[in-house]
Amino acid sequence: MFEVFADMWSYAFMRRAVVVTTVLSASVTPVGAFLVLRRLSLAGEAMAHAITPGVVIGFVTAGLSVISLLVGGLIAGVGVAIFTALLARKTILRSDASLASLYLIALAVGIFILSAAGSAVPLKSFLFGSILGIDDASMMLVGGVATVTLVSFAVLLRPLIVSTCDPVFFESQTRRPWLVEQGFMLLLVLNLLAAFKTLGTLMAVGLMILPATAARYWASTITGQLALGFVFALSSCWIGLALSYLLPETPSGPAIVLVAGGFFLISALLGPLGFGGRLRKPSAAEDASVAQHQSEERTQ
Repeated sequence: MFEVFADMWSYAFMRRAVVVTTVLSASVTPVGAFLVLRRLSLAGEAMAHAITPGVVIGFVTAGLSVISLLVGGLIAGVGVAIFTALLARKTILRSDASLASLYLIALAVGIFILSAAGSAVPLKSFLFGSILGIDDASMMLVGGVATVTLVSFAVLLRPLIVSTCDPVFFESQTRRPWLVEQGFMLLLVLNLLAAFKTLGTLMAVGLMILPATAARYWASTITGQLALGFVFALSSCWIGLALSYLLPETPSGPAIVLVAGGFFLISALLGPLGFGGRLRKPSAAEDASVAQHQSEERTQ
């Protein structure tokens, strides 16, 4: 394995891919952890599709320019997030139904524009990313998003923890609780755009959700989930890149997400909070039943 990584490191495009995925892992880990804790995993997937029309319009108008893709995707993602919040607050629909409706409309618009643009659109690169062809502008985008994300979480971490654990208390103690939620959704959109150029629109959420869900089976604290989620994300990226290097026909984005899926399945089977933990120790109800039975035997 070390020989494989040594051979990979001798190529400039592989060095770029390793650096970008390392920075991206640090950026998406806290976002993915709170998506899982706040039960917004499917919302993350919905937002990944919601940015599609903005990204496609940016591509059609200015090509594969990082600035055009960033601006277009950011406008589309933030617009969907704000409109979802307005519908949830001002109408009878809840936020999940509103987001589902809007992301389906956005996805349909994006596919329509993508089809109308003709064969000039690199569909495979759009869907699965092009991490092995990453350029300087994309590297700067990932680095900038990672910096903004980590600095923002240094400020938002405590409010996010409180709003996640006790949303009623948080809303009673805060004048504008929606600011934290919308700030978190903005970070989600930024990280989806950063992951878009590397993993593509279909795979972007995979690096957020799968390491976070895998870490959830091993750690019961937020700090533990953040640390372990980063380890899983980074390992998925490096092993996935090694697989794509050894198997040239394998696209790097799906390989990375597939490795992350392997970590998830192993964690679900062997983790102390997964099937493995339930098989190794009795449940709390069984413990109470045994204790009651022993107490009855002593009294008799």
